[in-house]
Amino acid sequence: MTRPRRDPRAERASIQVAGEARPRFDRTARRTGSGRPRRDPRAERAGQRVAAEARPRYDLSQTVRFDAAVITEAQPKAAAAASPKILVLDDPAFLVAVVPDAPGGRLSSHDRQVLGAARALAGREGGVAILTLGACEGVGPAGADRWLPLDAVEGYDPATQAARVAAALTALAPRHILFPESLDGGDLARRVAVRMGEPLFTNAEVVAANGLVRPAKGRRVEQRIAPGLLSTVAPDAVAEYGGPPREARPLPVEAEAPTQGSKRIVSAARVPADPATVPLALAEFVASAGNGITDLDTFRQVVAALRATPGASRVLCDAGLMPRHTQVGASGTVLAATCYFALGISGAPQHLQGVAGCEHVVAVNTDLHAAMIERAGLAIVQDAQAVMPALLKLLVQEAQGTGDETA
Repeated sequence: MTRPRRDPRAERASIQVAGEARPRFDRTARRTGSGRPRRDPRAERAGQRVAAEARPRYDLSQTVRFDAAVITEAQPKAAAAASPKILVLDDPAFLVAVVPDAPGGRLSSHDRQVLGAARALAGREGGVAILTLGACEGVGPAGADRWLPLDAVEGYDPATQAARVAAALTALAPRHILFPESLDGGDLARRVAVRMGEPLFTNAEVVAANGLVRPAKGRRVEQRIAPGLLSTVAPDAVAEYGGPPREARPLPVEAEAPTQGSKRIVSAARVPADPATVPLALAEFVASAGNGITDLDTFRQVVAALRATPGASRVLCDAGLMPRHTQVGASGTVLAATCYFALGISGAPQHLQGVAGCEHVVAVNTDLHAAMIERAGLAIVQDAQAVMPALLKLLVQEAQGTGDETA
């Protein structure tokens, strides 16, 4: 054997610290055998600690070096966020049009799913064109190559809206047109189908280039058809587009203005439901209290001021402080809300399962490392008991129009 035999006694004597009454050894010194330094976990941990923090925090992403006796304490530089590359499709072979609901000028989760279905139909050679009534945000990241904004219709006039959309689609001449199968999108799709004189395949749950599939006869059978001109996509059936952002180039299309007929609907208004009585499964905005909330009266005032639907964690429901029907989680109600406001909730696994379908999560908790803080898109690391009065004060000031933000 050419490998030298280790002498543990000689190695131990080489790292002994001289001039000490009690034998002490320098474990960070190089060994005479392999030359590999011995790890010092305490020094490594000290090198990862973030300076100027009252509570010990550690940067675990820092690179650990074993070739030095002490790890450097220099903080890592913030990596510059690379701007995502925008895909540009100059000359698509054909277009797949999408007419979203876009409530409030922003795409809903259902709208983004329809755009994902359009990308499946477009493939590599086709492009996706989105047609919106008025301005809309985030159409490029959602997967649109072209964007055709139309003037919004004043008031509630579905006949004029359908005529305007049908004229624009006729001028655009796409291969396929997709609508969301929703309350407004489904009604618009049927009106456009009547005006264009084309068949409509509704409630498609599978969208692919080789065919569309929907359930029928109480979901006992499936109906399959080749992709036609007009189709609606069922909610939560197709995945959203997850690729890089697209160009969303504005598309100038000169559509023939529809003739204005007599307006049959004189007046129409959408009456919102009382958020205090809306079931949690149907609520759009839910504010929940957890074990960190002791003043439930202030919590109810916050819920009323925000016009949210009240919810609670299992701890409060088991204690009888909140009704059982307000429990959020896998053992309570699974939410599909647009926004979820968690006050004093740490985030047990069952509770996180209940808010997995929420689009936006706002959390208030004193624990920086709580699971709910990590899940939240906006986190406030503070005591919820102190946040609630400040939030109520800001809401009152906003209602009065004072503009004072000293709270």
